[in-house]
Amino acid sequence: MSLRENNFDGSIPDTLCTSASLLILDVSYNRLTGRLPRSLVNCSSLKLLSVVNNRIQDTFPFWLKALPNLQVLTLRSNQFYGPISPPHQGPLGFPELRIFEIADNKFTGSLPPNYFVNWKTSSEYEGLYMVYHDQRYDEIGYSYRIIVDLHYKGLSMEQQLVLTAYSAIDFSGNRLEGEIPESIGLLKALIALNLSNNAFTGHIPLSFANLKELESLDVSRNQLSGTIPNGLGGLSFLEYINVSHNQLRGAIPQGPQIMGQPESSFEGNAGLCGLPLEETCYGSHTPPTQQPKEENEDEEQVLSWKAVAIGYGSGVLVGLAVAQLIVSYKPEWLAKIMCLNKRKNR
Repeated sequence: MSLRENNFDGSIPDTLCTSASLLILDVSYNRLTGRLPRSLVNCSSLKLLSVVNNRIQDTFPFWLKALPNLQVLTLRSNQFYGPISPPHQGPLGFPELRIFEIADNKFTGSLPPNYFVNWKTSSEYEGLYMVYHDQRYDEIGYSYRIIVDLHYKGLSMEQQLVLTAYSAIDFSGNRLEGEIPESIGLLKALIALNLSNNAFTGHIPLSFANLKELESLDVSRNQLSGTIPNGLGGLSFLEYINVSHNQLRGAIPQGPQIMGQPESSFEGNAGLCGLPLEETCYGSHTPPTQQPKEENEDEEQVLSWKAVAIGYGSGVLVGLAVAQLIVSYKPEWLAKIMCLNKRKNR
Protein backbone atom coordinates (compact mmCIF):
# COMPACT_ATOMS: atom_id res chain seq x y z
CA MET A 1 0.00 0.00 0.00
CA SER A 2 1.66 3.20 -1.25
CA LEU A 3 -0.13 6.43 -0.36
CA ARG A 4 2.84 8.76 -0.50
CA GLU A 5 2.75 12.37 -1.72
CA ASN A 6 -0.92 13.14 -1.20
CA ASN A 7 -2.73 15.59 1.05
CA PHE A 8 -4.03 13.08 3.56
CA ASP A 9 -4.53 14.41 7.06
CA GLY A 10 -5.84 12.93 10.29
CA SER A 11 -4.36 9.79 11.85
CA ILE A 12 -3.49 6.39 10.39
CA PRO A 13 -6.48 4.06 10.99
CA ASP A 14 -5.91 1.50 13.70
CA THR A 15 -7.78 -1.07 11.61
CA LEU A 16 -5.38 -0.68 8.69
CA CYS A 17 -3.68 -3.99 9.26
CA THR A 18 -6.13 -6.76 10.05
CA SER A 19 -4.22 -9.60 8.41
CA ALA A 20 -0.68 -10.77 7.84
CA SER A 21 -0.72 -10.11 4.09
CA LEU A 22 0.49 -6.47 4.01
CA LEU A 23 4.07 -6.24 2.73
CA ILE A 24 4.55 -2.48 2.32
CA LEU A 25 3.03 0.56 3.99
CA ASP A 26 4.24 3.91 2.66
CA VAL A 27 2.34 7.03 3.74
CA SER A 28 5.21 9.50 3.32
CA TYR A 29 4.77 13.18 2.45
CA ASN A 30 1.29 13.73 3.81
CA ARG A 31 -0.07 15.66 6.80
CA LEU A 32 -0.79 12.73 9.08
CA THR A 33 -0.89 13.26 12.85
CA GLY A 34 -1.48 11.14 15.92
CA ARG A 35 0.41 7.94 16.74
CA LEU A 36 1.47 4.88 14.80
CA PRO A 37 -1.35 2.32 14.98
CA ARG A 38 -0.47 -0.53 17.33
CA SER A 39 -2.36 -2.89 15.05
CA LEU A 40 0.75 -2.96 12.84
CA VAL A 41 2.04 -5.79 15.03
CA ASN A 42 -0.50 -8.00 13.22
CA CYS A 43 1.29 -7.44 9.90
CA SER A 44 3.81 -10.23 10.33
CA SER A 45 4.79 -10.05 6.63
CA LEU A 46 5.50 -6.32 6.68
CA LYS A 47 8.89 -5.52 5.15
CA LEU A 48 8.73 -1.75 4.72
CA LEU A 49 7.19 0.96 6.89
CA SER A 50 7.72 4.56 5.78
CA VAL A 51 6.05 7.61 7.35
CA VAL A 52 8.56 10.24 6.17
CA ASN A 53 7.62 13.92 6.43
CA ASN A 54 4.37 13.88 8.40
CA ARG A 55 3.38 15.27 11.79
CA ILE A 56 3.20 12.06 13.78
CA GLN A 57 3.78 12.45 17.54
CA ASP A 58 4.82 9.23 19.22
CA THR A 59 7.61 7.48 21.07
CA PHE A 60 9.95 5.08 19.34
CA PRO A 61 7.98 1.96 18.21
CA PHE A 62 9.89 -0.73 20.09
CA TRP A 63 6.84 -2.96 19.70
CA LEU A 64 7.63 -3.31 15.97
CA LYS A 65 10.40 -5.74 16.93
CA ALA A 66 7.67 -8.39 16.87
CA LEU A 67 7.73 -8.15 13.06
CA PRO A 68 10.23 -10.81 11.95
CA ASN A 69 10.61 -9.58 8.35
CA LEU A 70 10.86 -5.80 8.74
CA GLN A 71 13.75 -4.59 6.56
CA VAL A 72 13.10 -0.88 6.05
CA LEU A 73 11.94 1.54 8.78
CA THR A 74 11.94 5.25 7.94
CA LEU A 75 10.48 7.74 10.42
CA ARG A 76 12.31 10.84 9.13
CA SER A 77 10.95 14.35 9.67
CA ASN A 78 8.16 13.83 12.18
CA GLN A 79 7.72 14.65 15.85
CA PHE A 80 8.84 11.40 17.44
CA TYR A 81 10.44 11.86 20.84
CA GLY A 82 12.05 10.01 23.75
CA PRO A 83 14.82 7.37 23.81
CA ILE A 84 15.57 4.92 21.00
CA SER A 85 17.15 2.41 23.35
CA PRO A 86 15.01 -0.46 24.64
CA PRO A 87 13.70 0.05 28.19
CA HIS A 88 16.24 -2.37 29.70
CA GLN A 89 19.19 -0.92 27.73
CA GLY A 90 19.68 -4.07 25.67
CA PRO A 91 20.33 -4.47 21.94
CA LEU A 92 17.83 -3.27 19.38
CA GLY A 93 15.49 -6.11 18.39
CA PHE A 94 15.23 -5.85 14.59
CA PRO A 95 17.29 -8.76 13.22
CA GLU A 96 16.38 -8.19 9.53
CA LEU A 97 16.55 -4.38 9.50
CA ARG A 98 18.73 -2.98 6.72
CA ILE A 99 17.61 0.65 6.36
CA PHE A 100 16.92 2.54 9.59
CA GLU A 101 16.17 6.26 9.20
CA ILE A 102 14.89 8.32 12.13
CA ALA A 103 16.47 11.67 11.26
CA ASP A 104 15.02 15.09 12.09
CA ASN A 105 12.91 14.13 15.10
CA LYS A 106 13.25 14.78 18.84
CA PHE A 107 14.79 11.52 20.00
CA THR A 108 16.93 11.75 23.13
CA GLY A 109 19.09 9.57 25.39
CA SER A 110 22.19 7.48 24.81
CA LEU A 111 22.89 4.14 23.14
CA PRO A 112 24.27 1.13 25.05
CA PRO A 113 27.52 -0.48 23.80
CA ASN A 114 25.66 -3.58 22.53
CA TYR A 115 22.98 -1.61 20.68
CA PHE A 116 23.68 -3.16 17.27
CA VAL A 117 24.59 -6.75 18.13
CA ASN A 118 21.33 -8.25 16.83
CA TRP A 119 21.50 -6.66 13.40
CA LYS A 120 22.01 -8.64 10.23
CA THR A 121 25.71 -8.42 9.37
CA SER A 122 25.87 -10.29 6.07
CA SER A 123 25.62 -8.59 2.68
CA GLU A 124 24.50 -11.78 0.90
CA TYR A 125 20.94 -11.33 -0.29
CA GLU A 126 18.93 -12.82 -3.13
CA GLY A 127 18.51 -10.60 -6.19
CA LEU A 128 20.01 -7.25 -7.07
CA TYR A 129 17.28 -4.83 -5.96
CA MET A 130 14.72 -4.84 -3.19
CA VAL A 131 11.72 -6.12 -5.14
CA TYR A 132 8.76 -7.67 -3.33
CA HIS A 133 6.68 -10.28 -5.15
CA ASP A 134 3.06 -11.26 -4.62
CA GLN A 135 1.96 -14.50 -6.30
CA ARG A 136 -1.54 -14.65 -4.90
CA TYR A 137 -3.50 -13.32 -7.85
CA ASP A 138 -2.06 -14.97 -10.95
CA GLU A 139 0.77 -17.14 -12.11
CA ILE A 140 2.97 -14.16 -13.01
CA GLY A 141 2.41 -12.30 -9.78
CA TYR A 142 3.00 -8.66 -8.92
CA SER A 143 6.36 -7.05 -8.26
CA TYR A 144 6.88 -3.80 -6.38
CA ARG A 145 10.17 -1.92 -6.22
CA ILE A 146 10.36 0.07 -3.04
CA ILE A 147 11.06 3.81 -2.90
CA VAL A 148 13.28 5.01 -0.06
CA ASP A 149 14.26 8.56 0.86
CA LEU A 150 17.95 8.52 1.66
CA HIS A 151 20.43 11.09 2.98
CA TYR A 152 23.55 9.84 1.26
CA LYS A 153 26.97 11.45 0.73
CA GLY A 154 25.70 14.79 1.96
CA LEU A 155 22.67 14.81 -0.33
CA SER A 156 18.99 14.00 0.15
CA MET A 157 17.57 11.82 -2.60
CA GLU A 158 14.67 9.60 -3.50
CA GLN A 159 16.00 6.17 -4.31
CA GLN A 160 13.75 4.06 -6.51
CA LEU A 161 16.17 1.20 -7.10
CA VAL A 162 17.57 0.08 -3.76
CA LEU A 163 20.18 -2.65 -3.79
CA THR A 164 19.39 -5.67 -1.65
CA ALA A 165 22.86 -5.35 -0.14
CA TYR A 166 22.26 -1.73 0.83
CA SER A 167 22.40 -1.08 4.56
CA ALA A 168 22.02 2.42 6.00
CA ILE A 169 21.62 4.13 9.38
CA ASP A 170 20.56 7.76 9.71
CA PHE A 171 20.15 9.18 13.23
CA SER A 172 20.96 12.77 12.25
CA GLY A 173 19.16 15.85 13.52
CA ASN A 174 18.11 14.52 16.94
CA ARG A 175 19.27 15.04 20.53
CA LEU A 176 21.16 11.81 21.07
CA GLU A 177 24.11 11.90 23.48
CA GLY A 178 26.74 9.69 25.05
CA GLU A 179 29.30 7.60 23.20
CA ILE A 180 28.81 5.99 19.80
CA PRO A 181 28.49 2.22 20.43
CA GLU A 182 31.50 0.11 19.46
CA SER A 183 29.08 -2.62 18.34
CA ILE A 184 28.41 -0.61 15.19
CA GLY A 185 31.58 -2.21 13.84
CA LEU A 186 29.69 -5.51 13.58
CA LEU A 187 27.59 -4.20 10.69
CA LYS A 188 29.80 -5.51 7.88
CA ALA A 189 27.28 -4.59 5.17
CA LEU A 190 26.80 -0.98 6.28
CA ILE A 191 27.17 1.41 3.34
CA ALA A 192 25.92 4.72 4.77
CA LEU A 193 26.14 6.01 8.36
CA ASN A 194 24.89 9.45 9.41
CA LEU A 195 25.06 10.49 13.08
CA SER A 196 25.43 14.22 12.48
CA ASN A 197 23.74 17.06 14.36
CA ASN A 198 23.43 15.33 17.72
CA ALA A 199 25.31 15.60 21.02
CA PHE A 200 27.49 12.48 20.85
CA THR A 201 30.63 12.65 23.00
CA GLY A 202 33.73 10.52 23.45
CA HIS A 203 35.95 9.16 20.70
CA ILE A 204 35.18 8.01 17.19
CA PRO A 205 34.98 4.21 17.63
CA LEU A 206 38.00 2.26 16.43
CA SER A 207 35.54 -0.35 15.17
CA PHE A 208 34.64 1.99 12.28
CA ALA A 209 37.68 0.49 10.57
CA ASN A 210 35.76 -2.82 10.30
CA LEU A 211 33.09 -1.26 8.05
CA LYS A 212 34.81 -2.33 4.84
CA GLU A 213 31.75 -1.59 2.65
CA LEU A 214 31.22 1.92 4.02
CA GLU A 215 30.81 4.60 1.34
CA SER A 216 29.38 7.55 3.29
CA LEU A 217 30.22 8.61 6.87
CA ASP A 218 28.93 11.76 8.58
CA VAL A 219 29.53 12.45 12.29
CA SER A 220 29.70 16.23 11.95
CA ARG A 221 28.33 18.73 14.48
CA ASN A 222 28.66 16.65 17.63
CA GLN A 223 30.99 16.92 20.61
CA LEU A 224 33.41 14.16 19.66
CA SER A 225 36.98 14.38 20.95
CA GLY A 226 40.27 12.53 20.55
CA THR A 227 41.84 11.62 17.22
CA ILE A 228 40.46 10.26 13.97
CA PRO A 229 41.17 6.48 13.84
CA ASN A 230 43.92 5.62 11.36
CA GLY A 231 41.78 2.71 10.14
CA LEU A 232 39.47 5.13 8.31
CA GLY A 233 42.29 5.85 5.89
CA GLY A 234 42.19 2.23 4.74
CA LEU A 235 38.47 2.07 3.84
CA SER A 236 38.74 1.74 0.07
CA PHE A 237 35.04 2.42 -0.67
CA LEU A 238 34.74 5.54 1.49
CA GLU A 239 33.77 8.29 -0.96
CA TYR A 240 32.35 10.80 1.52
CA ILE A 241 33.43 11.64 5.07
CA ASN A 242 32.46 14.59 7.26
CA VAL A 243 33.83 15.03 10.80
CA SER A 244 33.57 18.83 10.89
CA HIS A 245 32.59 20.91 13.92
CA ASN A 246 33.66 18.60 16.72
CA GLN A 247 36.55 18.74 19.19
CA LEU A 248 38.92 16.41 17.35
CA ARG A 249 42.69 16.81 17.42
CA GLY A 250 45.86 15.32 16.01
CA ALA A 251 46.88 14.34 12.50
CA ILE A 252 44.28 13.47 9.87
CA PRO A 253 44.91 9.88 8.65
CA GLN A 254 46.39 9.92 5.18
CA GLY A 255 44.99 7.74 2.43
CA PRO A 256 43.65 8.11 -1.11
CA GLN A 257 40.03 8.36 0.05
CA ILE A 258 40.64 10.93 2.79
CA MET A 259 43.11 13.14 0.92
CA GLY A 260 40.51 13.60 -1.80
CA GLN A 261 37.98 15.13 0.60
CA PRO A 262 37.35 18.90 0.73
CA GLU A 263 38.74 21.00 3.56
CA SER A 264 35.18 21.64 4.78
CA SER A 265 34.90 17.98 5.84
CA PHE A 266 37.40 18.64 8.67
CA GLU A 267 36.87 22.30 9.56
CA GLY A 268 35.69 23.39 12.99
CA ASN A 269 38.19 21.15 14.83
CA ALA A 270 40.84 23.46 16.28
CA GLY A 271 43.23 20.60 17.07
CA LEU A 272 43.27 18.85 13.68
CA CYS A 273 46.22 19.15 11.30
CA GLY A 274 47.46 17.67 8.05
CA LEU A 275 46.02 17.47 4.56
CA PRO A 276 43.55 18.51 3.31
CA LEU A 277 43.76 21.28 5.94
CA GLU A 278 46.32 24.07 5.54
CA GLU A 279 47.47 23.56 9.13
CA THR A 280 50.49 21.26 9.09
CA CYS A 281 51.40 18.99 11.96
CA TYR A 282 54.94 20.44 12.23
CA GLY A 283 54.21 24.07 13.05
CA SER A 284 55.23 25.41 9.64
CA HIS A 285 53.03 26.82 6.89
CA THR A 286 55.84 26.88 4.27
CA PRO A 287 55.27 24.27 1.56
CA PRO A 288 58.28 21.96 1.12
CA THR A 289 58.30 22.70 -2.61
CA GLN A 290 59.48 26.27 -1.95
CA GLN A 291 62.67 25.34 -0.10
CA PRO A 292 64.85 24.64 -3.20
CA LYS A 293 63.84 28.06 -4.59
CA GLU A 294 65.14 29.82 -1.45
CA GLU A 295 68.40 27.86 -1.67
CA ASN A 296 68.86 28.95 -5.30
CA GLU A 297 68.30 32.60 -4.34
CA ASP A 298 70.95 32.32 -1.61
CA GLU A 299 73.42 30.81 -4.09
CA GLU A 300 72.79 33.65 -6.58
CA GLN A 301 73.46 36.24 -3.87
CA VAL A 302 76.74 34.53 -2.91
CA LEU A 303 77.88 34.46 -6.56
CA SER A 304 77.03 38.16 -6.96
CA TRP A 305 79.13 39.13 -3.95
CA LYS A 306 82.02 36.99 -5.22
CA ALA A 307 81.91 38.82 -8.55
CA VAL A 308 82.03 42.20 -6.82
CA ALA A 309 84.91 41.09 -4.66
CA ILE A 310 86.83 39.77 -7.65
CA GLY A 311 86.26 43.00 -9.62
CA TYR A 312 87.27 45.17 -6.71
CA GLY A 313 90.40 43.12 -6.06
CA SER A 314 91.45 43.30 -9.70
CA GLY A 315 91.06 47.07 -9.77
CA VAL A 316 93.22 47.48 -6.69
CA LEU A 317 95.98 45.34 -8.18
CA VAL A 318 96.00 47.31 -11.44
CA GLY A 319 96.16 50.62 -9.53
CA LEU A 320 99.06 49.41 -7.44
CA ALA A 321 100.95 48.30 -10.51
CA VAL A 322 100.57 51.71 -12.21
CA ALA A 323 101.73 53.48 -9.05
CA GLN A 324 104.75 51.24 -8.90
CA LEU A 325 105.69 52.11 -12.47
CA ILE A 326 105.41 55.84 -11.72
CA VAL A 327 107.62 55.54 -8.70
CA SER A 328 110.21 53.46 -10.55
CA TYR A 329 110.53 56.05 -13.34
CA LYS A 330 110.44 59.11 -11.08
CA PRO A 331 114.21 60.23 -11.41
CA GLU A 332 114.07 60.22 -15.24
CA TRP A 333 110.88 62.32 -15.33
CA LEU A 334 112.31 64.79 -12.81
CA ALA A 335 115.49 65.25 -14.86
CA LYS A 336 113.54 66.06 -18.01
CA ILE A 337 111.36 68.58 -16.18
CA MET A 338 114.49 70.35 -14.75
CA CYS A 339 116.08 70.61 -18.23
CA LEU A 340 112.97 72.24 -19.65
CA ASN A 341 112.91 74.77 -16.83
CA LYS A 342 116.61 75.73 -17.48
CA ARG A 343 115.92 76.33 -21.22
CA LYS A 344 113.06 78.68 -20.40
CA ASN A 345 115.24 80.67 -18.05
CA ARG A 346 117.84 81.17 -20.76
